[in-house]
Amino acid sequence: MFAIAQRFLRHALYALRGGFLVRPLAMALLIGSFGVAVPFIEEQFHVFDSWAVRLPVLVVHDATSAQGVLAAIIGAIMTVVAIVLSVLLVALTLASMQFSPRILTGFVEDLTNQRTIGLFLGTFLYCLAVYPAARPGPPQFVPAVAVLGAIGLAVACSAALITFVFHIARSINVNFITERIALETERVIDAVMLEPLRGRVPLEAQPVRTFDDGPAVLAPASGYIRYIDREGLRALAVAHGVALSVERRVGQFVPEGTPLFRFSKSKESSLAASAEFVARFDIGPVRTMEQDVEFGLLQLVDIALKAISPAVNDPSTAINCIDQLSRLLVRVAGREPRPAATYHPPGVLRVAFHPVPFAKLLDCAFEQIVHYGKTDAAVTLRVLRALGDIASATRDTTHLEAVRACARKVAKVCTGHLPEASAENVAERLARVERLTVAGD
Repeated sequence: MFAIAQRFLRHALYALRGGFLVRPLAMALLIGSFGVAVPFIEEQFHVFDSWAVRLPVLVVHDATSAQGVLAAIIGAIMTVVAIVLSVLLVALTLASMQFSPRILTGFVEDLTNQRTIGLFLGTFLYCLAVYPAARPGPPQFVPAVAVLGAIGLAVACSAALITFVFHIARSINVNFITERIALETERVIDAVMLEPLRGRVPLEAQPVRTFDDGPAVLAPASGYIRYIDREGLRALAVAHGVALSVERRVGQFVPEGTPLFRFSKSKESSLAASAEFVARFDIGPVRTMEQDVEFGLLQLVDIALKAISPAVNDPSTAINCIDQLSRLLVRVAGREPRPAATYHPPGVLRVAFHPVPFAKLLDCAFEQIVHYGKTDAAVTLRVLRALGDIASATRDTTHLEAVRACARKVAKVCTGHLPEASAENVAERLARVERLTVAGD
């Protein structure tokens, strides 16, 4: 039960970052609550009377005028909200068609979009709450300060609308889209790879323990593994005196009824508590950026593939994506990978994982781009330059070997598909990458 509550809380905290539900709704309710509180304070305590009299131009002094101002704002706000949502939906449609459906999450999580919608909805609720408080009488009551607040919110909405239009025009620019994806992926890298590279045993050299003969615990639902509580699994394994091997890594799809993990041995206490172990996994219909570095790379790859497709033929966008991919891989190359297993006490295996090795990330980033862009010299040369940048940023021999192998694969794929002059440039760029990787060794 505690694990379920913990997962729900983590979901709630992650949801605060994005979505048109949590933050806009909270803003709307907060602003709307002032529409109830301010007229009540005005009527009960008269604390604003002397202050309101000093602003004869801005403050209304009869209930009919107050209701007219509020009605005008209410009508205008709902019209503008419809326009804002229409513009946002058009931007989402264009981004989905032009780039990739996977990037829509970024538009939904955008703070400017959320704050604009929250401000407009909050202004509508505020005016709706203040409107009944303006009574022609008898006795007449004019919530002067509350109406002044509505006018101020209307002015703020006007400024927000201008900012929103500018932001939408900017946010559908591919350079800003790839920059946002790269920044989000860097945050994930920093969260899951905490320590700088210190030359520990690389993932490729760490044996991955599997318990093929052990009892399997099946996935309760189909979906993508979005989060694994590594410390929670280790603590449960220690408490029950078992070891387990996680069959799928974060980002992979697991069908319902297939093994999610396996215990090292059949033990009644651990099998009875299998639901507690399962609760340490978060499985959902879509991939998220909570722990999934590979998902960030794939978003950039999707944009690049769409750009170099014959229907679009935009190699400049593909090159921009390659630049951002190199930026991310340089960051990964400078960090210690998450260990392939956890132990407690030292030397006693508790949980074995299947982490993504660096060579796999290189293939994820460049393999498809090279395959579909093998006839474009600019794309091929930029991939090789990116590999050179990665090689120059690390001294880890395993990383350098992976970069060297990837560069050779790129040159091999492009053989026979480029003009002679471009093929010579590719050979020169490959030689530079090999010199960098050999120098690193």
